[in-house]
Amino acid sequence: MKNIYLCGPIMDEQGGVAREWRKTVAKKLGHTFILLDPMRRNFKDREVDSANEIVEFDLQDIRNADLLLVNYNKPSIGTAMEVFYASHHLGKFVVAFSPFTFKESSPWMVRYCTKILPSLDASIRYIKAHFG
Repeated sequence: MKNIYLCGPIMDEQGGVAREWRKTVAKKLGHTFILLDPMRRNFKDREVDSANEIVEFDLQDIRNADLLLVNYNKPSIGTAMEVFYASHHLGKFVVAFSPFTFKESSPWMVRYCTKILPSLDASIRYIKAHFG
């Protein structure tokens, strides 16, 4: 089974948004893929003693992943850095979903995401078709 790292904003997300899309992915892909969800760890953002651990565990998950599924729903420094690391440094395949049009998207995200699709469902279909 291939490993998928679930990449997307966590810090400052409201109303469970960071967990909601990950739960949907677990339902739709969890039987076919191993999902590496950074939210499985119980760290708190903005705590000095956990900042290095948060980043290092996420980087380890990215190294262990075969591909990334990225929620590009808003600008996020952490998400952008993870995408860059995975794509540029490790040569990973990066599938993103985003409400942004091409013209609204960051050139960095366009450059380092292998594929950007308009919805989570479209991304799930793409992953099933090409990696399932």
